[in-house]
Amino acid sequence: MAAVAVAVLLARLRSRAATDRDLGAVRGELGAALDADLPRAARDLRQGAVAAREDAIRAREDLIQIGDLLETGVVHIDANLRVASANRAAHWLLGQRAGSLAGRSAMEAFVDHRMEALVRTAARTGATSSELATMDESDRVVLVRARPATTGGIWLVLEDVTELRRLQRIRTEFIDNLSHELRTPLTTVRLLTETVARDLEKVDVPRRIRDRIMKIDVETGHLVQMVNELLDLSRIEGGAPQLLRDEVELGGVIRTALERIRPFADRQRVTLAAVLPEGDLPRVIGDEERLGQLLINLLHNAVKFSEDGTRVVVTAREESGEVLVMVSDQGAGIPRGDLDRVFERFYKVDKARVRGVGGTGLGLAIARHIVEAHGGRIWAESEEGRGSTFSFALPVRVST
Repeated sequence: MAAVAVAVLLARLRSRAATDRDLGAVRGELGAALDADLPRAARDLRQGAVAAREDAIRAREDLIQIGDLLETGVVHIDANLRVASANRAAHWLLGQRAGSLAGRSAMEAFVDHRMEALVRTAARTGATSSELATMDESDRVVLVRARPATTGGIWLVLEDVTELRRLQRIRTEFIDNLSHELRTPLTTVRLLTETVARDLEKVDVPRRIRDRIMKIDVETGHLVQMVNELLDLSRIEGGAPQLLRDEVELGGVIRTALERIRPFADRQRVTLAAVLPEGDLPRVIGDEERLGQLLINLLHNAVKFSEDGTRVVVTAREESGEVLVMVSDQGAGIPRGDLDRVFERFYKVDKARVRGVGGTGLGLAIARHIVEAHGGRIWAESEEGRGSTFSFALPVRVST
């Protein structure tokens, strides 16, 4: 009713027909309306705030319950590098009593000085990860991934990788032992076939005998390559050997790799070419031997998948603070669905793309490991029927 009366009086004011008595009535009605409505509004606000708070508490309790159901550890580190919250799995993985992590510093919680550095790096770069070994009798290995939280601080996700690392160690030891056991007899067979091939040059034997001896030599060479690549990849994935950190000029490495692969290219009737700048390329920091192996793997792969009479071209240049190297062939190309998988271990594209030349499917996996160990990136581009280009980029050495 107060609102209706005020509306009528306001209408009269707009028509300029209101008197002083009307103005007094408006003041009175407005005062009565405010006296009646303000307590109700305050009460509604209070009830809304209480309901919102209760909803927030229930949501937080639900999140805590869900977190405790996870087998993956979840820890929230606040801006002061202290544990704001941690689920049950995190306590178990770190060998700590349930509920004892909250309020501890990152160093106290993880008993590892690298954790503070991990948190700071995640805050700066957006995401990072590291592994740590627990200090209790379990000898557990925990993978820790860090990522900034939208509400502030850092989220840490902890995963038990003890069994995975044990299986990887068993695999590495098995491949290492197998490679050493196979290498000796294969080397002996290779030497014998080379000796027989030389002896055949001094005597008159049928052409088919000579071809079969050469076939044995070629296939034995493939087996030796397979053993060497298995052993090499096993060592790389096991964290050894450590890379040398020298200043390397990639132009020289490219020229050397081309000369090493040229006999194989000649047998495949493929021409090798290089497009390099007139002066030296900017230097990168790395292991010259490993970088040479990287290029040999890419060149061998390109020649193997090239057609007779085609070219494999290596191009290198500086671009945006990196040295970019591209190895291009004119082969059958790679299907789009395979491009994202060509750097996986043992992965092979359709055999129809290979001209009768086998492979282990390890060369590109080794190349990826070498590039990533040098802080670079590697990728492939291809169009079926038009060939492929494998490229990698390494950061230029920063002058001090």
